[in-house]
Amino acid sequence: MPKRIGLISLVVVCSLWSIPKATHAQALIPHTLQLDTAKLEQQGLSLAQEAAQLAQFQQYEMAMPRARLAVQLAPKSDKVWFLLGGLYLQTKKVDDAIAALKKAQSLNPKNGDVLFALGSAHFQQQKYPIAANYFQEGLKLKPNDPEGLFDLGNAYYMLGRLPDAIAQYNKAVSQDKKFWPAINNIGLIKYEQGDVQGAIKQWQAALAIDKQAAEPLLALAVALYTQGDQKQGLAMGETALRIDDRYGDLDFLKQNLWGQRLLSDTQKFLQLPRIQAALQQRGANQSAPTAPQPAQ
Repeated sequence: MPKRIGLISLVVVCSLWSIPKATHAQALIPHTLQLDTAKLEQQGLSLAQEAAQLAQFQQYEMAMPRARLAVQLAPKSDKVWFLLGGLYLQTKKVDDAIAALKKAQSLNPKNGDVLFALGSAHFQQQKYPIAANYFQEGLKLKPNDPEGLFDLGNAYYMLGRLPDAIAQYNKAVSQDKKFWPAINNIGLIKYEQGDVQGAIKQWQAALAIDKQAAEPLLALAVALYTQGDQKQGLAMGETALRIDDRYGDLDFLKQNLWGQRLLSDTQKFLQLPRIQAALQQRGANQSAPTAPQPAQ
C-alpha cells in the first residue's frame, strides 16, 4: 500500500470555509498607509481554500503558490501551515514539509493530524524511530484513527517489530472493517515469515473488500504461482497489471514494503512471457495516440 499522506482532507477545507469574516478597521490616519491585518488574514484564508480545492484534484503545482502566499497573509493559522506542509509532502519536498508542519504544531499542539503528517514525513526519510514516535503521539490525541494505526504499524514493520506491526494493523481493521491495506500488509509479513498460506488468506480477505486492489491481487498471483497454481496465478497477475502497471516495478513494490522473499519470487514472476506480454501491451496502450473522432 503506498504510504498514506492523507493531509489535504475535506475536513481542512471545510474548517477554512467556516472561519468568520473579519471586522474591518474603521479609523484612517491621513497620509499613512494602513495595512488592515484582519483583512489580509481573511485573504490568506481564501487563498488557502483555493489551494485546498486544487489539491483535491491533485493540482499541486497550482496549489503551492497560493498556499505559500496564504501563510504570509495568515501566519497564525495552524490550518494554513498544515495545508502547506501537506503540499510539500505530496510533492516530495520533505524538509520543507517538516518545517511547515512543525510551525503548524507550534500553533496548535493538539492537532493529531499534524503529528501523523510529521510521522509520514520522517517515514519518507527512513527515520523510522522518529516516525513511530510521532504516530504514537498522534494516536494519544486520536486513538481510534485507522490510518494513524496503520502508519504506526508500517513504522514498526520497518523497525523489525513484526508482532507489534500486526497488532497495529489489526487495530486499524477493528476501527474500519474495509481498511484492506492493513490486511494486505499482514499478508506481507506472513509471507516473509514463511507462512504462505496465512499470507494467501490475508490477500484473499483484502480482495473480498476491494476486487480492484492491484497490490493484494498481484501478491496473491505470485504466491499461487509459486505454490504451483500456475494457471490462476498468471491470470491474476495479468489482471493486476492491467489495473495498475506500477506494480510491475520492483522499486515501487519495495517502496510499498514488499519484503525480500516476496520481491525475489515476484522478480521471477514478472519475467514470465505472459506477464511480460501483459506489461508491454499495457505500455503500448498508454503510448498509443487517441484516434480522431469522426465529424458529426
